[in-house]
Order: sequence, then C-alpha cells, then structure tokens
Amino acid sequence: MAKSSPYLTRRTVLGALAAAAVPHAAKGQEGRDPASQEPTDVRIRIAFNGLTQTASLYDNPTARDLASMLPLDLKIEDYGKNEKIVHLPRKLTEEASGPFANESPGDLCYFKPWGNLALFYADYRWDRLIRLGRFEDGFDPLLVRGEYPVRIERI
Repeated sequence: MAKSSPYLTRRTVLGALAAAAVPHAAKGQEGRDPASQEPTDVRIRIAFNGLTQTASLYDNPTARDLASMLPLDLKIEDYGKNEKIVHLPRKLTEEASGPFANESPGDLCYFKPWGNLALFYADYRWDRLIRLGRFEDGFDPLLVRGEYPVRIERI
C-alpha cells in the first residue's frame, strides 16, 4: 500500500486552481455586455412612410432570433420623445441579456418586458433592454412622427 504524502504535489495544486477558476470563467460569460460585440454581416432594412433605415445586427442570441423571424410586416409608432417602437408577433429569447452603459442614439434594442423593438433617436437610459445592433446611416427617418405600417427584412 502506497503511503500518502503530507505535501501537496504540483498536480494537486494546479488541479485545485483549475477547478476554482472554471466557475469564474463560466460566470464571466453570463450577462456579458451585448454592446461589446462587433456587428455581424447580418443587416436588416426597416422601411416605413417611404423612408428606410439599415442596421447591422450584433452576434447575440436575441439578434439571431429576430433575424430568424424576418421578413415582418408590422406597425411602427412613436413612444416618448426618444424612440419608435415595433411590437413583435412573439417574444424573443433573452439569452443576450446583460447591462450596458454606453447607450446612444442609433441603437436598435429589444425591450424585454413588452417584447418589442425600441429604435432610439435620442438619449435614453433603461436597464431592461438587449442591444441588437446599430443603425448604419444615422437615424433621421426615426424623427418623423406618426404611426405607419413597417416592413422589416434581411438584406
């Protein structure tokens, strides 16, 4: 019978360190900042009232879920004094959920409580959003007030 050593071996120490690090590495993936992701080559067109917006989507599960639903013919409407909203036919996955602090006009977001798109043309602060992407060519069409039929499609 082999006698056990009272000293820690290098293998034991490294194994313990690796085991302790794994939960922290996995936790680092939870709630990661969707805004830190680079835009993908997936682009969408949002057309209403003879105007067009183009956005590049981020590489996150919620943006991919939106892209899988396209094309959509819905309604776009004003909400508050900083955004337009589009109610989707179903809720999107919230796997890309995570706080971000660099909100800016031109963001395309998903509002988790209502399950709608939020297209921001002015400053905003809200913690229940998932950033889906950014408008590529400004956001002037969003400044047109009113409610209109909207077509959202991949391009």
